[in-house]
Amino acid sequence: MESTPTRAPRPLVTARTAAVWAVLHRELQRHDGRELTVLDVGGGTGGFAVPLAEAGHRVTVVDASPDALAALTRRAAEAGVADRIRAVQGDGDALAGLIDPGSADLILCHAVLEVVDDPAGVVDAIATALRPGGAVSLLVAGRAAAVLGRAVNGHLDAAAALVTDPDGRAGPRDTLRRRYDAETAAALVRAAGLTVDEIHGVRVLADLLPPAVVEADPQAVLQLELSLSSRPPFRDIASQLHVFARRS
Repeated sequence: MESTPTRAPRPLVTARTAAVWAVLHRELQRHDGRELTVLDVGGGTGGFAVPLAEAGHRVTVVDASPDALAALTRRAAEAGVADRIRAVQGDGDALAGLIDPGSADLILCHAVLEVVDDPAGVVDAIATALRPGGAVSLLVAGRAAAVLGRAVNGHLDAAAALVTDPDGRAGPRDTLRRRYDAETAAALVRAAGLTVDEIHGVRVLADLLPPAVVEADPQAVLQLELSLSSRPPFRDIASQLHVFARRS
């Protein structure tokens, strides 16, 4: 009987988030099993919050969407970690009034700074909320990937606008208010008094490869994604940039 071709097993962490989780896992190991107080700004339905709670940490998720927070609550209950997750409705611009100063060991702020009114104010509030030695994981939209994506799809005017616009926007109909490169993202963090530990590209390949390639060998895609994530120029053309910084 002819054997049926099998696909390579799917890794527990996908290529779309592998670079971020690699950094977070190192930070958790640094604390040698101690329970951390984690804040997830814009954490939505708990893609990061629930696994962190399952790892034994206490997580507060701040998000503007009541629907997302309701989904988070259900997801936490299903995972058996409802007692470790607190949902707070509010947006990033109001963060300073929602979180106590010096209360968090680790703060996640993913896909938030590109949509808020005052990104510098949000990063300042994050720095204030961190305990000394605490760390922040910032994930922001990358300008270079947006330029290349529009150019290869024939939207040359939009690509040109992204190159020259001070905020990295493609025009008035752009859904994002701003995009970053490694230098501008790091400068925003340093202006808040934080020290940048490392910068990685996230989704260097994940948004470029045909689905069939990813499905054929997801583990190989994940390993290549990790290999490229810290290497310029590959890092710099990723869809997102991950800045990991610390309060001294």
